[in-house]
Amino acid sequence: MCPKCFESMTFSSKTANRIIDRVNIFSCGVYEKTLQKLIRGLKYHKQKELAFYLAKFMYEYWKELGDKRDFQVVPTPMHPNRVKKRKYNHMNLVVEEFCKLSGYTPNYDLIRRVKDTKPQYKLTRAQRLINLENAFEVDKSKDLRKPVLILDDISTTGVTFEEMIKSLHKSGFNEIVCLAASSP
Repeated sequence: MCPKCFESMTFSSKTANRIIDRVNIFSCGVYEKTLQKLIRGLKYHKQKELAFYLAKFMYEYWKELGDKRDFQVVPTPMHPNRVKKRKYNHMNLVVEEFCKLSGYTPNYDLIRRVKDTKPQYKLTRAQRLINLENAFEVDKSKDLRKPVLILDDISTTGVTFEEMIKSLHKSGFNEIVCLAASSP
């Protein structure tokens, strides 16, 4: 990732592109060109060093929103079978870098994916809802007593965030914001 390529990525508007159950969902940019290559390189091609650039892109957007609360930052979890296959959760790497930039506390264990779901990219919204139903579980022993900021790479239909929000609400969490690096 060169500085010119990084600067070529454009930010989305600074308004929530979706609201799910009273939770704002923000998308930093559009899933195209350089941002698409950045996410794919990190996610599928083991280019772990790209986590810094994705986190930086997300943090630059986040700063502009001006939310001054002290968040615990939660990555969208992957099922252990997928982590074993891929060898890492790319969003854990992004959260680590995001927290270095923001000073927030990472919380990798608050939400677990307990259902081994199919990849989402070829599924319709209705299929995604079925696929992700009861996929997440909150471990309240990992609660840091701070508002929750969930990070994900792509939010297409919002179903992943929606299911995570449901799980958090059931566990008594109400201060939640979701931030995706991109949306289509």
